[in-house]
Amino acid sequence: MAQTIAQPSPRTTRFSRVPSLPSHRARALVASLLGSALLLSGCGKPQGAEPGAPGHGPGGGAPPAMPVAVLAASTRSVPVLIDAVGRAEGSKEVEVRARVTGLIEQQRYREGDRVKAGAKLFGIERAPFEIALAQARAGQAQEQARLDQARREAKRLAPLAEQRAISQREYDDAASTLSLAEAAAAAARAQVAQAQLNLSYTSVVAPITGVTGRAEKSQGSLVSPTDGLLTRVTQTDPIWVRFSFSEGELARLRSGKAGAVRLLSADGQPVGAPGKLNFEGSTVDPQLGTVQLRAEFPNPDLALLPGQFVRAQVHAGEERAFVVPQAAMTTGERGKAVWVVKDGKALPAPVEVGAWVGDGWAVRKGLTEGDPVIVDNLLKLRPGAPVAPHAASAPANGGAASAPAASAPAASAAAPASAAASTPSR
Repeated sequence: MAQTIAQPSPRTTRFSRVPSLPSHRARALVASLLGSALLLSGCGKPQGAEPGAPGHGPGGGAPPAMPVAVLAASTRSVPVLIDAVGRAEGSKEVEVRARVTGLIEQQRYREGDRVKAGAKLFGIERAPFEIALAQARAGQAQEQARLDQARREAKRLAPLAEQRAISQREYDDAASTLSLAEAAAAAARAQVAQAQLNLSYTSVVAPITGVTGRAEKSQGSLVSPTDGLLTRVTQTDPIWVRFSFSEGELARLRSGKAGAVRLLSADGQPVGAPGKLNFEGSTVDPQLGTVQLRAEFPNPDLALLPGQFVRAQVHAGEERAFVVPQAAMTTGERGKAVWVVKDGKALPAPVEVGAWVGDGWAVRKGLTEGDPVIVDNLLKLRPGAPVAPHAASAPANGGAASAPAASAPAASAAAPASAAASTPSR
Protein backbone atom coordinates (compact mmCIF):
# COMPACT_ATOMS: atom_id res chain seq x y z
CA MET A 1 0.00 0.00 0.00
CA ALA A 2 1.57 3.25 -1.07
CA GLN A 3 2.18 5.84 1.65
CA THR A 4 1.24 9.40 0.86
CA ILE A 5 3.52 12.24 2.20
CA ALA A 6 1.92 15.61 2.57
CA GLN A 7 4.00 18.50 1.05
CA PRO A 8 3.70 22.11 2.26
CA SER A 9 2.02 24.52 -0.06
CA PRO A 10 4.42 26.80 -1.95
CA ARG A 11 2.38 29.81 -0.93
CA THR A 12 2.61 28.94 2.70
CA THR A 13 5.45 30.76 4.62
CA ARG A 14 6.31 29.99 8.17
CA PHE A 15 7.86 32.71 10.43
CA SER A 16 9.47 32.21 13.75
CA ARG A 17 7.82 34.10 16.48
CA VAL A 18 9.77 37.22 17.63
CA PRO A 19 9.37 38.01 21.20
CA SER A 20 7.95 41.45 21.74
CA LEU A 21 10.05 44.17 23.51
CA PRO A 22 8.78 46.36 26.18
CA SER A 23 7.69 49.78 24.97
CA HIS A 24 10.39 51.78 26.88
CA ARG A 25 13.20 49.68 25.38
CA ALA A 26 11.86 50.21 21.91
CA ARG A 27 11.83 53.95 22.36
CA ALA A 28 15.47 53.95 23.54
CA LEU A 29 16.60 51.92 20.54
CA VAL A 30 14.91 54.30 18.13
CA ALA A 31 16.50 57.33 19.81
CA SER A 32 20.04 55.85 19.54
CA LEU A 33 19.57 55.06 15.85
CA LEU A 34 18.44 58.64 15.15
CA GLY A 35 21.48 60.08 16.99
CA SER A 36 23.90 57.94 14.97
CA ALA A 37 22.31 59.13 11.76
CA LEU A 38 22.70 62.77 12.76
CA LEU A 39 26.40 62.29 13.58
CA LEU A 40 27.08 60.61 10.24
CA SER A 41 25.31 63.37 8.38
CA GLY A 42 27.54 66.09 9.98
CA CYS A 43 30.96 64.49 9.43
CA GLY A 44 31.57 66.01 6.00
CA LYS A 45 31.13 69.70 6.96
CA PRO A 46 33.48 72.00 8.89
CA GLN A 47 32.24 73.09 12.25
CA GLY A 48 30.46 76.40 12.13
CA ALA A 49 30.42 76.57 8.31
CA GLU A 50 27.26 77.45 6.54
CA PRO A 51 26.18 75.34 3.62
CA GLY A 52 27.90 76.55 0.49
CA ALA A 53 30.28 78.95 2.31
CA PRO A 54 33.55 79.20 0.33
CA GLY A 55 35.57 81.39 2.83
CA HIS A 56 36.20 81.82 6.49
CA GLY A 57 34.50 85.14 7.09
CA PRO A 58 30.92 85.69 8.08
CA GLY A 59 28.60 84.51 5.41
CA GLY A 60 31.51 82.90 3.46
CA GLY A 61 33.32 86.24 2.64
CA ALA A 62 37.03 87.31 2.96
CA PRO A 63 38.66 87.54 6.44
CA PRO A 64 38.39 90.97 8.10
CA ALA A 65 41.27 93.47 7.68
CA MET A 66 43.64 93.61 10.62
CA PRO A 67 44.18 97.09 12.15
CA VAL A 68 47.87 98.11 12.10
CA ALA A 69 49.74 101.29 13.03
CA VAL A 70 51.93 102.75 10.26
CA LEU A 71 54.55 105.46 9.90
CA ALA A 72 55.25 107.23 6.62
CA ALA A 73 58.88 106.69 5.58
CA SER A 74 60.80 109.91 5.01
CA THR A 75 64.51 110.57 4.53
CA ARG A 76 66.59 112.69 6.84
CA SER A 77 70.24 113.39 7.50
CA VAL A 78 71.75 110.74 9.77
CA PRO A 79 75.33 110.15 10.91
CA VAL A 80 77.39 107.44 9.23
CA LEU A 81 78.74 105.33 12.10
CA ILE A 82 81.12 102.41 11.57
CA ASP A 83 81.66 99.96 14.43
CA ALA A 84 84.67 97.76 14.99
CA VAL A 85 86.14 95.68 17.79
CA GLY A 86 89.49 97.03 18.95
CA ARG A 87 92.11 96.43 21.56
CA ALA A 88 93.55 99.02 23.89
CA GLU A 89 97.29 99.52 24.19
CA GLY A 90 99.51 102.01 25.94
CA SER A 91 100.56 105.03 23.93
CA LYS A 92 104.06 104.29 25.22
CA GLU A 93 105.30 100.98 26.55
CA VAL A 94 108.87 100.99 27.89
CA GLU A 95 111.01 98.18 29.25
CA VAL A 96 113.02 99.27 32.29
CA ARG A 97 116.40 97.53 32.22
CA ALA A 98 119.59 97.59 34.26
CA ARG A 99 122.40 99.42 32.48
CA VAL A 100 125.22 98.31 34.77
CA THR A 101 126.13 95.05 36.43
CA GLY A 102 125.40 94.82 40.12
CA LEU A 103 123.17 93.60 42.92
CA ILE A 104 119.69 95.03 43.44
CA GLU A 105 119.65 96.59 46.90
CA GLN A 106 116.25 98.31 46.88
CA GLN A 107 112.88 98.23 45.17
CA ARG A 108 111.45 101.69 45.62
CA TYR A 109 107.97 101.33 44.12
CA ARG A 110 104.85 99.20 44.49
CA GLU A 111 103.89 97.13 41.52
CA GLY A 112 100.99 98.62 39.59
CA ASP A 113 101.48 102.15 40.93
CA ARG A 114 101.40 105.23 38.79
CA VAL A 115 104.80 106.91 38.62
CA LYS A 116 106.10 110.08 37.08
CA ALA A 117 109.05 110.32 34.75
CA GLY A 118 112.26 110.30 36.82
CA ALA A 119 110.77 108.48 39.81
CA LYS A 120 113.20 106.02 41.40
CA LEU A 121 112.23 102.38 40.90
CA PHE A 122 115.29 100.28 41.88
CA GLY A 123 118.61 100.84 43.62
CA ILE A 124 121.70 98.91 42.54
CA GLU A 125 124.76 98.57 44.76
CA ARG A 126 126.74 101.83 44.49
CA ALA A 127 130.09 101.01 46.19
CA PRO A 128 131.90 99.51 43.17
CA PHE A 129 130.94 102.45 41.00
CA GLU A 130 131.94 105.01 43.61
CA ILE A 131 135.38 103.39 43.75
CA ALA A 132 135.64 103.44 39.97
CA LEU A 133 134.73 107.14 39.97
CA ALA A 134 137.42 107.89 42.56
CA GLN A 135 140.04 106.08 40.46
CA ALA A 136 138.97 107.98 37.37
CA ARG A 137 139.25 111.29 39.18
CA ALA A 138 142.74 110.34 40.42
CA GLY A 139 143.82 109.50 36.90
CA GLN A 140 142.42 112.82 35.72
CA ALA A 141 144.48 114.65 38.35
CA GLN A 142 147.67 112.93 37.18
CA GLU A 143 147.04 113.78 33.58
CA GLN A 144 146.24 117.36 34.50
CA ALA A 145 149.57 117.62 36.32
CA ARG A 146 151.43 116.31 33.29
CA LEU A 147 149.55 118.76 31.12
CA ASP A 148 150.52 121.68 33.31
CA GLN A 149 154.17 120.63 33.21
CA ALA A 150 154.10 120.28 29.44
CA ARG A 151 152.60 123.75 29.08
CA ARG A 152 155.30 125.32 31.28
CA GLU A 153 158.03 123.55 29.35
CA ALA A 154 156.67 124.63 26.00
CA LYS A 155 156.24 128.20 27.24
CA ARG A 156 159.86 128.35 28.45
CA LEU A 157 161.36 126.97 25.25
CA ALA A 158 159.36 129.14 22.87
CA PRO A 159 161.49 132.36 23.19
CA LEU A 160 164.72 130.35 23.15
CA ALA A 161 163.70 128.79 19.89
CA GLU A 162 163.04 132.25 18.45
CA GLN A 163 166.50 133.41 19.51
CA ARG A 164 167.96 130.20 18.12
CA ALA A 165 169.39 129.44 21.51
CA ILE A 166 168.11 125.87 21.21
CA SER A 167 167.57 123.63 18.29
CA GLN A 168 164.24 123.54 16.56
CA ARG A 169 163.97 119.84 17.34
CA GLU A 170 163.98 120.47 21.07
CA TYR A 171 161.15 122.94 20.74
CA ASP A 172 159.18 120.56 18.50
CA ASP A 173 159.55 117.78 21.07
CA ALA A 174 158.21 120.07 23.78
CA ALA A 175 155.22 121.04 21.63
CA SER A 176 154.45 117.37 20.90
CA THR A 177 154.65 116.56 24.59
CA LEU A 178 152.17 119.35 25.29
CA SER A 179 149.73 117.95 22.70
CA LEU A 180 150.01 114.44 24.13
CA ALA A 181 149.40 115.78 27.62
CA GLU A 182 146.29 117.63 26.47
CA ALA A 183 144.92 114.45 24.84
CA ALA A 184 145.63 112.37 27.93
CA ALA A 185 143.88 114.94 30.10
CA ALA A 186 140.83 114.86 27.83
CA ALA A 187 140.74 111.04 28.04
CA ALA A 188 140.96 111.25 31.81
CA ARG A 189 138.04 113.66 31.89
CA ALA A 190 136.02 111.25 29.73
CA GLN A 191 136.79 108.40 32.10
CA VAL A 192 135.53 110.48 34.99
CA ALA A 193 132.34 111.26 33.08
CA GLN A 194 131.87 107.56 32.30
CA ALA A 195 132.35 106.63 35.93
CA GLN A 196 129.83 109.27 36.98
CA LEU A 197 127.35 107.98 34.43
CA ASN A 198 127.72 104.39 35.61
CA LEU A 199 127.22 105.55 39.17
CA SER A 200 124.01 107.31 38.16
CA TYR A 201 122.79 104.09 36.55
CA THR A 202 122.74 102.45 39.97
CA SER A 203 119.55 104.43 40.60
CA VAL A 204 117.01 103.02 38.11
CA VAL A 205 114.32 105.62 37.34
CA ALA A 206 111.08 105.62 35.33
CA PRO A 207 111.76 106.86 31.79
CA ILE A 208 108.14 107.99 31.24
CA THR A 209 105.03 108.77 33.26
CA GLY A 210 102.77 105.77 33.44
CA VAL A 211 101.74 102.63 35.28
CA THR A 212 104.36 100.18 36.47
CA GLY A 213 104.22 96.45 35.90
CA ARG A 214 105.37 93.63 38.11
CA ALA A 215 109.02 93.41 39.10
CA GLU A 216 110.93 90.91 37.01
CA LYS A 217 113.88 90.83 39.43
CA SER A 218 113.68 90.74 43.21
CA GLN A 219 115.88 92.44 45.76
CA GLY A 220 119.30 90.76 45.99
CA SER A 221 119.36 89.57 42.38
CA LEU A 222 122.44 90.14 40.25
CA VAL A 223 121.57 91.99 37.06
CA SER A 224 123.54 93.00 34.00
CA PRO A 225 122.83 94.94 30.80
CA THR A 226 122.50 91.69 28.82
CA ASP A 227 119.88 90.20 31.15
CA GLY A 228 118.56 93.15 33.08
CA LEU A 229 114.79 93.46 32.48
CA LEU A 230 113.49 94.87 35.75
CA THR A 231 109.92 95.95 34.97
CA ARG A 232 107.75 97.73 32.40
CA VAL A 233 106.14 101.16 32.47
CA THR A 234 103.09 101.84 30.28
CA GLN A 235 101.70 105.27 29.51
CA THR A 236 97.92 105.01 29.76
CA ASP A 237 96.93 108.66 29.38
CA PRO A 238 96.36 109.05 26.53
CA ILE A 239 95.64 105.45 25.59
CA TRP A 240 95.53 104.02 22.08
CA VAL A 241 92.93 101.66 20.62
CA ARG A 242 93.88 99.64 17.56
CA PHE A 243 91.16 98.20 15.26
CA SER A 244 90.58 97.20 11.63
CA PHE A 245 88.22 98.26 8.84
CA SER A 246 87.29 96.35 5.72
CA GLU A 247 88.13 97.91 2.36
CA GLY A 248 84.51 99.01 1.89
CA GLU A 249 84.34 100.61 5.34
CA LEU A 250 87.64 102.38 4.75
CA ALA A 251 86.37 103.72 1.42
CA ARG A 252 83.25 105.02 3.16
CA LEU A 253 85.43 106.64 5.82
CA ARG A 254 87.58 108.35 3.21
CA SER A 255 84.59 109.51 1.16
CA GLY A 256 83.09 111.28 4.18
CA LYS A 257 84.49 113.64 6.75
CA ALA A 258 86.01 111.64 9.56
CA GLY A 259 84.96 112.92 12.96
CA ALA A 260 85.23 111.78 16.54
CA VAL A 261 85.73 108.19 17.62
CA ARG A 262 83.69 106.89 20.56
CA LEU A 263 84.09 103.83 22.71
CA LEU A 264 80.92 101.89 23.50
CA SER A 265 80.04 99.58 26.36
CA ALA A 266 78.47 96.15 25.94
CA ASP A 267 74.97 97.71 25.91
CA GLY A 268 75.95 100.33 23.32
CA GLN A 269 76.39 103.31 25.68
CA PRO A 270 79.32 105.74 25.16
CA VAL A 271 82.26 105.24 27.51
CA GLY A 272 84.62 108.05 28.40
CA ALA A 273 85.49 111.08 26.29
CA PRO A 274 85.63 110.92 22.48
CA GLY A 275 88.95 110.38 20.76
CA LYS A 276 90.46 110.93 17.34
CA LEU A 277 92.17 108.86 14.67
CA ASN A 278 95.96 109.16 14.73
CA PHE A 279 97.02 106.37 12.38
CA GLU A 280 95.75 104.74 9.21
CA GLY A 281 97.53 101.78 7.66
CA SER A 282 98.86 101.97 4.12
CA THR A 283 98.57 98.24 3.33
CA VAL A 284 95.74 95.70 3.29
CA ASP A 285 96.07 92.44 5.17
CA PRO A 286 96.06 89.81 2.38
CA GLN A 287 94.47 87.16 4.61
CA LEU A 288 91.72 89.25 6.24
CA GLY A 289 91.25 92.02 3.69
CA THR A 290 91.35 94.68 6.40
CA VAL A 291 93.32 97.85 7.11
CA GLN A 292 94.72 98.75 10.52
CA LEU A 293 93.60 101.98 12.19
CA ARG A 294 94.37 103.52 15.56
CA ALA A 295 92.63 106.11 17.71
CA GLU A 296 93.79 108.07 20.73
CA PHE A 297 91.61 108.61 23.81
CA PRO A 298 92.11 110.52 27.07
CA ASN A 299 92.26 108.11 29.98
CA PRO A 300 92.99 110.08 33.17
CA ASP A 301 91.02 107.75 35.47
CA LEU A 302 92.46 104.53 34.03
CA ALA A 303 89.02 103.46 32.80
CA LEU A 304 90.73 101.49 30.02
CA LEU A 305 93.55 99.06 30.62
CA PRO A 306 96.16 98.02 28.05
CA GLY A 307 95.15 94.78 26.39
CA GLN A 308 91.42 95.32 27.01
CA PHE A 309 89.01 94.59 24.14
CA VAL A 310 86.62 97.45 23.41
CA ARG A 311 84.05 98.45 20.80
CA ALA A 312 85.02 101.51 18.76
CA GLN A 313 82.58 103.59 16.73
CA VAL A 314 83.89 106.01 14.11
CA HIS A 315 81.82 108.94 12.88
CA ALA A 316 82.36 108.93 9.11
CA GLY A 317 80.19 111.87 8.04
CA GLU A 318 76.50 112.27 7.22
CA GLU A 319 74.09 110.59 4.77
CA ARG A 320 70.41 110.66 3.78
CA ALA A 321 68.48 107.64 5.03
CA PHE A 322 65.12 106.49 6.37
CA VAL A 323 64.75 105.89 10.10
CA VAL A 324 62.35 103.14 11.21
CA PRO A 325 61.59 102.00 14.76
CA GLN A 326 63.37 99.01 16.16
CA ALA A 327 60.02 97.25 16.66
CA ALA A 328 59.27 97.52 12.93
CA MET A 329 62.44 95.65 11.89
CA THR A 330 62.44 91.88 11.39
CA THR A 331 65.38 89.58 10.80
CA GLY A 332 65.19 86.49 8.61
CA GLU A 333 67.53 84.08 6.91
CA ARG A 334 68.14 86.56 4.09
CA GLY A 335 68.64 89.64 6.23
CA LYS A 336 66.51 92.41 7.63
CA ALA A 337 63.10 93.49 6.37
CA VAL A 338 60.15 95.68 7.30
CA TRP A 339 56.42 95.32 6.60
CA VAL A 340 54.77 97.91 4.36
CA VAL A 341 51.18 98.45 3.24
CA LYS A 342 50.48 98.24 -0.51
CA ASP A 343 46.95 98.18 -1.93
CA GLY A 344 45.53 97.45 1.50
CA LYS A 345 47.76 94.41 2.01
CA ALA A 346 50.83 93.75 4.17
CA LEU A 347 54.00 92.90 2.24
CA PRO A 348 57.58 92.36 3.49
CA ALA A 349 60.22 94.73 2.08
CA PRO A 350 63.91 93.68 2.32
CA VAL A 351 66.09 96.59 3.44
CA GLU A 352 69.74 97.48 3.85
CA VAL A 353 70.34 99.02 7.24
CA GLY A 354 73.03 101.31 8.56
CA ALA A 355 73.78 102.39 12.11
CA TRP A 356 71.50 103.02 15.06
CA VAL A 357 69.88 106.45 15.17
CA GLY A 358 68.31 107.04 18.57
CA ASP A 359 65.86 104.17 19.10
CA GLY A 360 65.62 103.20 15.43
CA TRP A 361 67.54 101.84 12.46
CA ALA A 362 68.87 103.89 9.57
CA VAL A 363 67.66 102.27 6.33
CA ARG A 364 69.78 102.98 3.24
CA LYS A 365 67.94 100.90 0.63
CA GLY A 366 64.60 99.12 0.28
CA LEU A 367 62.15 101.96 1.00
CA THR A 368 60.80 104.88 -0.98
CA GLU A 369 59.53 108.23 0.21
CA GLY A 370 56.11 107.93 1.83
CA ASP A 371 56.00 104.14 2.17
CA PRO A 372 53.66 103.21 5.08
CA VAL A 373 55.77 101.10 7.43
CA ILE A 374 53.89 98.84 9.85
CA VAL A 375 55.08 99.18 13.42
CA ASP A 376 52.78 96.83 15.37
CA ASN A 377 50.93 93.50 15.18
CA LEU A 378 53.87 91.96 13.31
CA LEU A 379 53.21 88.58 14.88
CA LYS A 380 49.87 88.27 13.09
CA LEU A 381 51.00 89.48 9.66
CA ARG A 382 51.30 87.23 6.64
CA PRO A 383 52.33 88.24 3.10
CA GLY A 384 49.24 89.52 1.29
CA ALA A 385 47.05 89.68 4.39
CA PRO A 386 44.50 92.54 4.29
CA VAL A 387 45.20 95.29 6.82
CA ALA A 388 43.48 98.47 7.97
CA PRO A 389 46.27 101.02 8.56
CA HIS A 390 46.04 103.94 10.94
CA ALA A 391 48.66 106.54 11.88
CA ALA A 392 51.03 105.60 14.69
CA SER A 393 51.79 107.91 17.58
CA ALA A 394 54.43 110.56 16.89
CA PRO A 395 57.92 109.95 18.30
CA ALA A 396 58.57 111.82 21.49
CA ASN A 397 62.30 112.36 21.05
CA GLY A 398 62.38 113.22 17.39
CA GLY A 399 63.75 109.81 16.49
CA ALA A 400 61.99 106.62 15.50
CA ALA A 401 58.58 106.00 17.05
CA SER A 402 58.14 103.02 19.29
CA ALA A 403 55.02 100.95 18.73
CA PRO A 404 53.44 99.69 21.95
CA ALA A 405 52.05 96.51 20.42
CA ALA A 406 55.26 95.39 18.73
CA SER A 407 58.07 93.75 20.60
CA ALA A 408 61.18 91.71 19.98
CA PRO A 409 59.32 88.37 20.09
CA ALA A 410 56.85 89.70 17.54
CA ALA A 411 59.64 90.76 15.24
CA SER A 412 61.39 87.43 15.50
CA ALA A 413 58.15 85.51 14.97
CA ALA A 414 57.46 87.47 11.82
CA ALA A 415 60.89 86.70 10.44
CA PRO A 416 59.86 83.43 8.71
CA ALA A 417 57.17 85.32 6.85
CA SER A 418 59.65 87.89 5.62
CA ALA A 419 62.47 85.46 4.89
CA ALA A 420 61.07 84.60 1.50
CA ALA A 421 61.40 88.20 0.33
CA SER A 422 64.52 89.19 2.27
CA THR A 423 68.00 89.83 0.96
CA PRO A 424 71.26 90.00 2.91
CA SER A 425 71.75 93.37 4.53
CA ARG A 426 75.20 94.05 5.90
